[in-house]
Amino acid sequence: MIFRRSPLTGIGAAIVGLVVLAAIAAPLLATTDPIEQDLSVALKPPFWLEDGSFAHPLGTDHLGRDVYSRLVYGARISLAISVLAALLGAAVGVAAGLAAGYLGGRVDMVIMRIVDLNLAFPLILLALAVVALLGANLRNLVIVMAITTWMIYARVVRGVSLTLREQEFIQAVRALGARDSRIIVRHILPNVAAPILVIWTLEVARVILMESALSFLGLGVPPPTPTWGRMLAEGRDYLTMAGWIAVFPGLAIMFTVLGINFLGDGLRDLLDPRLRQQT
Repeated sequence: MIFRRSPLTGIGAAIVGLVVLAAIAAPLLATTDPIEQDLSVALKPPFWLEDGSFAHPLGTDHLGRDVYSRLVYGARISLAISVLAALLGAAVGVAAGLAAGYLGGRVDMVIMRIVDLNLAFPLILLALAVVALLGANLRNLVIVMAITTWMIYARVVRGVSLTLREQEFIQAVRALGARDSRIIVRHILPNVAAPILVIWTLEVARVILMESALSFLGLGVPPPTPTWGRMLAEGRDYLTMAGWIAVFPGLAIMFTVLGINFLGDGLRDLLDPRLRQQT
């Protein structure tokens, strides 16, 4: 099994599984309302420090909101944005890559020039510009992240499609009179599924980082909705007196991204026949 050959893949799967479970079961796992304010317990330390309590196991922030509850609910927002954005980006990028790679000619030239134009802009600056133009909300964030994601799929799928369309089995199907749409859907798309899946897992991790960066800059989901990036931003002014406000969401981001990357590497090893032969 892949987990035996790569222990890091098992670790990554466990981390991702825990984050997904926490996001799904947030109402059951949270100890308090994540947006409820109680200034009487503001800046309460975690339970293992002096003056800490199990009522707020990871402490509270400057408004008396429970850090643990906000962390659990923040997983929902981060995962929702990253998964939806990666899916939307994959749908657009795969469709563009299949069209460019199989049809070629002017279609390929136009699509690839759009890809090059998109890649010419630093992705974080492009995201900042689009969010500032459209406004910061969950729907716009998903659109922004998809805009910064689809080009990766398009370039990879195009390269694979260019090779596949010259293969003998594609030529045989075309000689039998199959339409281009049928060839693309039934014969080329299944052969590009493996790299698409691997790219998707890695893009989820990248989108989590980008969403956190936008939230840190104040262009993420509007408050009081808890997100890991916003928690980081809110905690930067209290690093010396209440470091737990920023440390725990920072650790959540770090371990989640590491887990997804470990899992993506494992899927690559599992789905790539050349790597399977080497192991």
